[in-house]
Amino acid sequence: MKRVLVVQFSQTGQLARVVGRVASPLAAAPDVSVTEEVLRPSLPYPFPWPFWRFFDAMPETVLLEPPALEPLKVAADEKVDPHFDLVILAYQVWFLAPSGPITAFLKSDAGRRLLRGRPVVTVIGCRNMWLNAQETVKRLIREAGGELRDNVVFTDNAPTLATLVTTPRWLLTGRRDAFLGLPPAGIAEPDIAAADRFGHALVTALRSGAEQRTGPLLSGLGAARVDQGLIFSERAGRRVFAAWSRIVRLGGPPGSAARLPLVALFCLYLVAAIIVVVPLSLMVQRLLRPLLARRLQAQKIYYEQPSGP
Repeated sequence: MKRVLVVQFSQTGQLARVVGRVASPLAAAPDVSVTEEVLRPSLPYPFPWPFWRFFDAMPETVLLEPPALEPLKVAADEKVDPHFDLVILAYQVWFLAPSGPITAFLKSDAGRRLLRGRPVVTVIGCRNMWLNAQETVKRLIREAGGELRDNVVFTDNAPTLATLVTTPRWLLTGRRDAFLGLPPAGIAEPDIAAADRFGHALVTALRSGAEQRTGPLLSGLGAARVDQGLIFSERAGRRVFAAWSRIVRLGGPPGSAARLPLVALFCLYLVAAIIVVVPLSLMVQRLLRPLLARRLQAQKIYYEQPSGP
């Protein structure tokens, strides 16, 4: 009997549906036992987000200062070794960083004990930029003593400029339907429906003992596909969020009255950047792409590891 731990936090519920499809073949296998741990912040995050609270969450998320979590339900005491053969860690990307609850798990003593010496497969559900968040999660897994063995990514396939409208609308109002000629927000239903193919591959890997060896577990399935056109945009966005997170923090802790004007300035900057900077940046990158083709291809190969495209 192989034991699998699934750790997740899904604010909108979409990632939970993805994880349910990925885990369904594992749960149905008679020789695999699945334990699910849904992370519970001590101060729950609302959905839809109130406008100010959404943007006020940016500094701590980017600076990896995690929220408090309720105690984990799964045993994580050093004297009670749960002997999990595989850990599936599913997370969302907030402000180009892992969501606060996932960061809290990865930094907690209980989370680190559960990951120590374990092979880990990450499952990401996000708009379209996940490279920086995954680099952070890889580092935290490594620091906990775990070993990243594969990564599965589900993104919104709509055009980038469209998602800059549809995703905030969904998060702030709860509405994700098509409107004004724009497509629905979020991961496409066919992509969610097909997610069980990764679960079937993991069942096969566990039965062959592949998790005990080195190397990826999901080769040839297109588990993580990188859009080369977003690599430099994400790098620039990371620098912007890093700078603004420190500026907003000058106003005090989350919810402080003195912090509100700084959050408002950040919002104005973000709107201006989306309207002016992002379209220009995408146009310039398209013009320069032939000159950067070799560098972009090398970056694409790196970020699509462990299993490759």
